[in-house]
This record gives sequence, C-alpha cells and structure tokens, in this order.
Amino acid sequence: MKILIVGSGGREHAIAWKIAQSPKADKIYCAPGNAGIGEYAECVPIGAMEFEKLAAFAKEKEIDLTVVGMDDPLVGGIVDVFESQGLRIFGPRKNAAILEGSKAFSKDLMKKYNIPTAAYENFDDPEKALAYLETAQFPIVLKADGLALGKGVLICNTLEEAKDGVREIMLDKHFGAAGNRMVIEEFMTGREVSVLSFVDGKTIKCMTSAQDHKRALDGDQGLNTGGMGTFSPSPFYTPEIDEFCQKHIYQPTVDAMAAEGRPFKGVIFFGLMLTEKGPKVLEYNARFGDPEAQVVLPRMKNDIVDVFEACIDGTLDQIDLQFEDNAAVCVVLASGGYPVSYEKGFPIEGLENLKGKEGVYVFHAGTKLENGRFVTNGGRVLGVTATGPDLKTARANAYKAVKQVTFEKAYCRSDIGKAIDEA
Repeated sequence: MKILIVGSGGREHAIAWKIAQSPKADKIYCAPGNAGIGEYAECVPIGAMEFEKLAAFAKEKEIDLTVVGMDDPLVGGIVDVFESQGLRIFGPRKNAAILEGSKAFSKDLMKKYNIPTAAYENFDDPEKALAYLETAQFPIVLKADGLALGKGVLICNTLEEAKDGVREIMLDKHFGAAGNRMVIEEFMTGREVSVLSFVDGKTIKCMTSAQDHKRALDGDQGLNTGGMGTFSPSPFYTPEIDEFCQKHIYQPTVDAMAAEGRPFKGVIFFGLMLTEKGPKVLEYNARFGDPEAQVVLPRMKNDIVDVFEACIDGTLDQIDLQFEDNAAVCVVLASGGYPVSYEKGFPIEGLENLKGKEGVYVFHAGTKLENGRFVTNGGRVLGVTATGPDLKTARANAYKAVKQVTFEKAYCRSDIGKAIDEA
C-alpha cells in the first residue's frame, strides 16, 4: 500500500513510525512532514490545508490510504474533499469533526444526550457574557468556541480576570475567529485523564489511558501549551471508571453523533475530569492527541493500518485492540520562550546517542534539516518517549534519555509523571 499522512508534528511522526511497522505499508508520504518524519516517509511540500493539491497528489501517486493527523484540515473538511474524488481517507467528515471544531456544539450535544460534563452557557455577544459573569461563581472557565492550538482556555479566579478574559477572547480576538463565540463553564476539580478511541460510525474501541501536562512550567504553572509531556497508562483510571465511561460517555457520544446525522469515523479523544461526582467530559478532540499519541502508539500491539481500514469500512467490531502490559512517558523538549516567543535554527546535538536504543523513541515536532543537521524549527521541538515495565521506570528512562539531547535555550518540565508518586 501507498499511504499519505497529513501533518507535521510529533503526533504525525508517531503515526508514521507506527505505520512503518505494518507489512502493508510499501511506501509512506507525509505532507508537509518534518525532518524526523523523513526517516520513515517521503516528505512533500504541500500544506495541510491545501486540500485540492493534496487530493491531486494522492491521485498522481495512486495513494491507497490517507491518514489525517491534524485538527484544522479535519474541521475544514479534507475528508469530504477526498471522498468526493473517490479517495480513501481516515478521519471524520466535516459535519462530524465539529465535535472538536465547536465547543458550543459539543456542550449542547452532551446536554441533549445526558453525557456528564460541566454546567455551562454559550455566548456570541460579549456584553451578555460580561453580564452573566456578574452572577457567576469563581473560579470559572472561559473557552474560545473554535480551534486555538490547544490554548483557547482561560481559568479565571476573580470577576476582573474573567471580564478581561471575555475581552481577550471576544473583543481583542486573541485566538482569532475561534473567539467569535465562547463557552463559560463551571470549574471542575479532580484528575485529568485522556482516553483516545477508534470509531467506525457505530462501534468504539478505546485505546489505553494517558495523562497530559498542559502548562509550560513545573507544578502546572505558567501558560497553557500544546502539551509538555504525557504518561500512559493513568494509574487513576481504574476498571470501575472505565466501565462507567463506556456506558455513560463513550458509546453514548458515538450514538449521539449518529443520531444527529453526523456519524463519526476516525479517532475521538475524550478529555476527562475525574471529579468527586464521577467522570465528566472536559473536551472532545477529533484526532489523536499530541503528545498523547507519543505514549499510546508505542504501547499498541495491533497493525495500525488494519485498524484504520476497519474504521473506514465499519468493521471495527472485528478488531481485538491490544496494548502492551507496560508503561510509557514522553517529555517534550521545547524552545526557550515557548509558548510565547522563541528563536529557531539552533543545531540539535546528541540525537545519535538515542538512535536504535531499545525502548526509547524520539519524535520530532519542530525540527528541520539544514546542511545535513537537525535544527530547531518550532516551539515544541522533540518528544522524548521511553517505555518501562512500570510508570516509575519509564519516567526514569525518559529523563535519562532527555539529558542526552541538547540545543541552545532548550527547556523541559522536570515533573512529567510526578503524579505517579501519589497513585
């Protein structure tokens, strides 16, 4: 098979690495890709939002399967474009990707179908949002309705903070058009857990659990980022919680989308909060998480191409999804100043120390090749993943590996997976 991956981050590198293990994959392309993905795929200079160019490329190269890693092209309707031209593609259509593309839509869906989530109100008028805040309880959460690179969420402790947040999202358009509407919801407390799942429109098969670290600095301080590290599995996600979620969250979400005439095929990412009153949905994503994919896929036993095809064909019920009885931790090496401003172009040293090392995987997120050398080319530069028989060992292995890679102004959190100690 010839396979095309759409995207350019650490998640797409992890997908390329996993696809490359399939005996079905004869040739892999990635558009636009990055320097690390080039080890497994031929990178082609077509942007992820250039749907017609991507479709033309897929036809020219006789691509058998396209896999979309990123949210923007899914929400923008890349699957519809490919399907209309008779091309086989993994991911939700535009009318299903709205599950991630509009937080207001997803909140209303959960309310209609009694899927547990935080109490909320939707607003498209900033004055009404400001008036609502006068009667709200704090802390409170403000969310830009649309896609905002994982950063369009503000937790506000006071009325003044919240008013500033409304202005930032809806008036100053800090997150662009994503802030034309917004959701104001109650602040939930508890453990956050991510559960990724494969869906074929009716059947859902969940992957192993993971836990993300969104904040830029140790102790969950600093600004929100795309993710500074992950670990899998979550020791807080018990069989009892899984049973509850299967019954009240996972299958009901798939059934709700089908009932709305928006059958979902692809990956649904469930962002959960394990509250005192039980698990509740924080958010949905319509694709693999980043950097969750970097800890979940190394633990997956199945040939991922088989699973992609089953999702497209509606035969997921025939797949026995299996994961290794081990653990994985991913630590993100970022550019100094991320997620605000940072420099690019610094040479990356030490990657050769980790090449071929068993149980250690380096997934490139923001890199490029310059004169035959890897250099930094983004905020999140590398995701260094290590496995182990348990979480503590995997964490130790990951930090040991991180120390062997350097570039100017590099930084990472030192407490990824520290919550493991409290389990």
